[in-house]
Amino acid sequence: MAVTIDGANIVVLAVLVWYLGSLVNKLLPLLDRYAIPVAVTGGLLCSLAVAAIHYLFGLQILFDTGLRDLLLLAFFSTIGLSAKLATLREGGRALVVLLIAAAVLLVLQDVTGVALALALGAHPGFGVMGGSVSLAGGHGTAIAWGDVAEAAGLAGAKEWGIAFATLGLIAGGLIGGPLAQRMIRRNAIAGRRDPLADAALPDLTAAPDLQPPVSSALTTLALLALCIEGGHWVNLLLSAEGFTLPGFLTAMLIGILLTNLADLVRVKLDAVALQRASDISLQLFLAMSLMSMQLWLIASAFGQILLILFAQILVITLFVDWVVFRLMGRDYDAAVIAAGFAGMGLGATPVGIANMAAVTAKFGPSPKAFLVIPLVGAFFLDLMNALVIKFFLGLPFMQAAGD
Repeated sequence: MAVTIDGANIVVLAVLVWYLGSLVNKLLPLLDRYAIPVAVTGGLLCSLAVAAIHYLFGLQILFDTGLRDLLLLAFFSTIGLSAKLATLREGGRALVVLLIAAAVLLVLQDVTGVALALALGAHPGFGVMGGSVSLAGGHGTAIAWGDVAEAAGLAGAKEWGIAFATLGLIAGGLIGGPLAQRMIRRNAIAGRRDPLADAALPDLTAAPDLQPPVSSALTTLALLALCIEGGHWVNLLLSAEGFTLPGFLTAMLIGILLTNLADLVRVKLDAVALQRASDISLQLFLAMSLMSMQLWLIASAFGQILLILFAQILVITLFVDWVVFRLMGRDYDAAVIAAGFAGMGLGATPVGIANMAAVTAKFGPSPKAFLVIPLVGAFFLDLMNALVIKFFLGLPFMQAAGD
């Protein structure tokens, strides 16, 4: 027996799930400390309840995902609309070097995932889902590519990806700070306590005093609609040439085009309205996605998931220590960047920022780290990841495994 939740009901339930996650995060400070999103907490609890109902009563609760998919497009559109080329130039050499390191990490994650999936007798596509798709990509990318993989016949790919993304969030928050602290002590690096340098750090927690006016909110909605529709037409043109990209990526690319065209004609977009749209779309998207997980599909593979995850933790730990720290200069900024890179590579950009905030709270500010990590994580990582994923999924052995 199955029951489907759709329409306004799924919106109401998603909001309630978000508030449930907020309550649980407040009751368990450890979740906030490691930057576990409220929507992830509430969504996982809801999916556990759905799984319990399935096992105890044989009732399958299904969720209409149409609105969820639209929210995903809106979220990635806000990322594109926030990616200004003028800001990206400020990162300089450190940004370029870190971009190259991030690209190498994405390949290493997918090689590790595919190799272990094959060794365990699983489809290599699960290895990609347990690699850069879910770890560097996070929940949004895992769900988006999971839907693509399931449409191609890889049953359970989305749940597998979400499991990796969730465990990666926790792992990224756990290893980033200790890694940086070890680098600082091993290399006898002095921290910074310059009060003038503190002024250079962005206030990551401050909220704007004013809400965006109605005109700004409506303009933002119109821009999001243009990104989504424009991305759809780009995909239609690409499909005619035999090449396709995920809808969220083309929507993001249209957003990049629009925001930089606006800069050229000196039209200023409302950053506050964009941030509000980004927050709402991401939180509701995550809540809807996680609460609709069918956990019983991955229960039999949990041991394999943990094995691959531990291997990925080892890969990024060695990569951050041997490559990122050295390329960034083996100094204090490099140690803070390493903490952010570990969180970003295993979980998401907010986890990386949380790691850096914890390190700088103890040893002093690092404006350089707070510039380059968000720039890499907010835009470039998703773009490079999409290209790497497309490459791996197009390999001959991947196609042969699906036959």
